[in-house]
Amino acid sequence: MTRTTPPRPLDVELLFPELAAYRGTTTRLHPRPGSPNASSSSVGGPLLWPADEPWPVCTEPHKRGTGRRPADIHRERQVLTTAWARHPDAGPTTEEQALLEELSRKHRVAGVADTDPLPMIGVAQLYRRDLPDLLAGPDGCDLLQVFWCPFDRHGPTGYGMSLDLRWRRSSEVAEVLAAPPRPAVVGFEGYVPEPCVLHPEQVATYPFAGLLPEDLRARIDAREEALEEEAEETVDDDAPEAPAYQYDLSIPPGWRVGGFASWHVTDPSSMDCRACRAPMDLLLTIDSREWDGGSGSWKPIEEQDLPTHRFATPTEVTVGRWGQLNVFACPVPSHPHRWSIQ
Repeated sequence: MTRTTPPRPLDVELLFPELAAYRGTTTRLHPRPGSPNASSSSVGGPLLWPADEPWPVCTEPHKRGTGRRPADIHRERQVLTTAWARHPDAGPTTEEQALLEELSRKHRVAGVADTDPLPMIGVAQLYRRDLPDLLAGPDGCDLLQVFWCPFDRHGPTGYGMSLDLRWRRSSEVAEVLAAPPRPAVVGFEGYVPEPCVLHPEQVATYPFAGLLPEDLRARIDAREEALEEEAEETVDDDAPEAPAYQYDLSIPPGWRVGGFASWHVTDPSSMDCRACRAPMDLLLTIDSREWDGGSGSWKPIEEQDLPTHRFATPTEVTVGRWGQLNVFACPVPSHPHRWSIQ
């Protein structure tokens, strides 16, 4: 089923013609629950991984023997989906509630050392043929595969994530690994994606306001402040909010490739390649939500009647505190990636 972004509430270039020079494109992935296969772009689906190639593992020292079982997490989501479909306001039955309590238990895996190889989770795979804004990979690679460790115990703080991105030429994969290794337990259920097929859609996008020229940014801010003052003076509490540059006119929410990164949590940060110091481009955004109350104007036309609390999180992935992960790539594709959580 096609997913179509509604037209923007207003033409921002009519208000600020200078923005035309900064217009770009981004491809919204629109992941939705389904049954992808290894030959398709997907989130949480089977990967086109060679049978004779070692699966990515985390070897960074950290506790990894206690957590929730991935199968229990998937089952918990199925039970909740069934309960909500039966009656959105009734909740789980007594029997379902007992099962949910059992499924939410943490388990300990005996004999696991802090440095034992821990299978990473295959988060997504993206074929360039499907996604017009996906940046080129090194040496003619056409397939990007994304992995992460299912524990937040990395880096200098000991609370960071560990991400692993692999590029490959899909035509060179002869025999596909039938049963990839899985972690016995995970530290956070938000690292376990539900299988989703993609419905790519290319849309126009503009830079984060904080990265625009100062004069242009000031005029955008002044317009929105004036509209806020108008709204405060009106007696109509049901009047819709005026479209905002940040939430309605520039950068769409949800999973996407290419375009511009949002810096709505922190100030804009310079993302330069650590190998060559070249400015990096946005490769991929992994978002905890496809839309929310602040970005509801981006909800696809085909899903206007779907309630946010049930349908805005199809992948069940959660980044940080319901944020988004922006992954950046160097113009030299073989150089390491960088990322930022917003």
